[in-house]
Amino acid sequence: MKNKQTHDHAHLQETQIDSTQVYRGKLLDVRFDRIQLPDGHESTREYVLHQGAVVIIPLLDSGELIFERQFRYPLGKAFLELPAGKIEPGEDILNTATRELLEETGHSASEWRYLGVMHPCIGYSNERIEIYLARGLQLESGQQLDHGEFLDVLNLSLDDALHAIRSGEITDGKTITALFWAEKVLSSGW
Repeated sequence: MKNKQTHDHAHLQETQIDSTQVYRGKLLDVRFDRIQLPDGHESTREYVLHQGAVVIIPLLDSGELIFERQFRYPLGKAFLELPAGKIEPGEDILNTATRELLEETGHSASEWRYLGVMHPCIGYSNERIEIYLARGLQLESGQQLDHGEFLDVLNLSLDDALHAIRSGEITDGKTITALFWAEKVLSSGW
């Protein structure tokens, strides 16, 4: 499909002339590129390279979903989110999902269903977030949080989570997208 999209939309293609790494940190790689536009003119693009992440929709036997509340420094407040985490270099995405669910909630899952991918910041990043539904949850242990990671775990029904989106309590893009998938999978059999 990727080749078909590139071929079908070749008239929109931008071509890299050169690329400069502006900053490289533990999480982000910031680039400044000079590009050729489809009409032959030159322009520039600033963007962030990101290794990708997963978000998990953990469905308990009760029908409730496991959420977490975590402080997010760039916005200076705690957010209600689904469990998620970055993909380590070379790591299989299901392994990432399994690891993050256990670390952040203490749960394992006997059933994993891949739902899709989202690209949260297409205007300035190549970040992708892979979406999984986890069922057959079992509490294995307490949280095994990374150093410097602090979060609260709580359960919500799907209806309460959707209400939290409508009321503005949930504004995290990956969580909203994943809950869209959850609603369709759980109510419509997608």
